[in-house]
Amino acid sequence: MGLETSILPAGQAGAEAAARTLAAGGLVAFPTETVYGLGADAANAAAITHLYAAKGRPAFNPLIAHVADLAAARRIGRFDACALKLAEAFWPGPLTLVVPKTDHCPVSDLATAGLDTVAIRMPAHPVAEAILRAFGGAVVAPSANISGHVSPTLAAHVASDLAGRIDLIIDGGPVAVGVESTIVGCFEAPTLLRPGGLSRERIEAVLGLPLARPPVETESDDSQPLAPGMMASHYAPRAQVRLDARDVAPDEALLAFGPDRLPGQEATAAVMNLSPTADLDEAAANLFGYLRALDAKAPRAIAVMTIPEEGLGEAINDRLRRAAVAR
Repeated sequence: MGLETSILPAGQAGAEAAARTLAAGGLVAFPTETVYGLGADAANAAAITHLYAAKGRPAFNPLIAHVADLAAARRIGRFDACALKLAEAFWPGPLTLVVPKTDHCPVSDLATAGLDTVAIRMPAHPVAEAILRAFGGAVVAPSANISGHVSPTLAAHVASDLAGRIDLIIDGGPVAVGVESTIVGCFEAPTLLRPGGLSRERIEAVLGLPLARPPVETESDDSQPLAPGMMASHYAPRAQVRLDARDVAPDEALLAFGPDRLPGQEATAAVMNLSPTADLDEAAANLFGYLRALDAKAPRAIAVMTIPEEGLGEAINDRLRRAAVAR
């Protein structure tokens, strides 16, 4: 696209530059506690069109509107008792709520993919908060990478994918959580649309009831996801991903977990361990960065050790299953 992409350090000057860029219809990448987001003015259809083009993102895949506080959220979405309870318990934080749009919701129909609902989040990151407050409106901000690629946890990851395609990157250092937000649809039955940085167990404890399962996903061109991040093939490195590996070949890289070793590990192309102590929080924070680093070694495939399906393991396995879908 031929843009000159500037990189500025986080701080007041960076937040003000980001707000000016957003107001002018530009694209700004910035850190949240989950991953780096690519921001555009949620009310500006032209800016959102540019965002879709920069990411190569299907236009039927909706975007999350990021806000600075609950009052701003309630200007764009209608919060029932369930949604309000979750917002008050977990915002700011890695939770996105899908709620009905208000009658005069300023978020562009392009950002909501024509749905009558809107996905909203209040990020728990001082850099993101400073930018949102300086801008004064909602900012749509999917992960700051080429669509389908591994999500970025460093400013350098953003630059490797999007330099020349966006206006500005605010460098706030590494992110803390490392997987995207959990998405809950506040429908008749609260529904887990995407596992993420907030565990199902914590959400269900606040609600006092189990979260419903989403409808079966498809990847056909005429299917429309209910929320961001629900495409079947997503978060994908260039190398094929092989899950639940019991051994590893010499031309494969290994994404390990825990203290155990696999047969063939000593001779493999590269090894990175998400958490030698089997800590799922540490594993989530390392997931995307390690996938990128192993992929850079150009292995035939990335073998992944089994990760337990509990706590943040549910979100980690969700991302890995999407990364492993044949492309």
